[in-house]
Amino acid sequence: MIIALSFYLLAAVAVAAAFMVVAARNPVHSVMYLILTFFSAAGLFILMGAEFLALLLVMVYVGAVAVLFLFVVMMLDVDFVELKQGFLSYLPMGALVAAILLLEMILVGGAYVAGETQTVVVRELDESNLERFGEVLYTQYAGMFEAAGIVLLVAMIGAIVLTLREREGVRKQNAMDQMARTREDGVELIDIEPGQGLG
Repeated sequence: MIIALSFYLLAAVAVAAAFMVVAARNPVHSVMYLILTFFSAAGLFILMGAEFLALLLVMVYVGAVAVLFLFVVMMLDVDFVELKQGFLSYLPMGALVAAILLLEMILVGGAYVAGETQTVVVRELDESNLERFGEVLYTQYAGMFEAAGIVLLVAMIGAIVLTLREREGVRKQNAMDQMARTREDGVELIDIEPGQGLG
C-alpha cells in the first residue's frame, strides 16, 4: 500500500515539476523545479531497487545543475547586489520545494523500512546491486572511469579559463614575486630620534 502511494506521488510530482521547468518564466524557479524532478526520479529508482541509479542521479545531475547554474551566472556577469535583493522573493518557492522533498524522502524511507522496495540481491554472492556495481566499476572498467575523470577535469579547467578575464586597474597577486620576496624588500628600519615622531 505504501509503495503504491509513494509511486503515484513521486510520479505525479516528477511530471508536474518537469512541466514547470519549461513553463516557469524565472530561471531560478526553473532550476528548483529541475532539482525537484531529479529527486522524484531518484525516489522512483529507489522504489524499483536501483539504488545506484538513484544515487547517481542525485549526486551527478543535481550537482551538475547547481554547478551549471553557477557557471551561467559567472558567464553572464550578473549583478550580485541586485540578485541578493530578490532573495526573499524566492523563499516561498524554496520552502515549497523543500517540503515536497521532505515528504518524498519520508515516503521512500517508509517503503524501504516496510520492505516493499524491489531490492535486487545477487544470490550467489549475497551482495546488493550497489556493491556489485562498485566492484565491476573499479576493477573491469577502472581505466575508463579514470579517463572520464580526466575529461571532467579538462572541462573544469576550460570553464575556468573561459571565465578568466583581464581587467584594467584591478590589483591581483603574483605568486612568484611573493615567494621570491626577501626581508630586505618587505621591511624598512627607521631610526627615530627620541622625542620625535614619524612626521
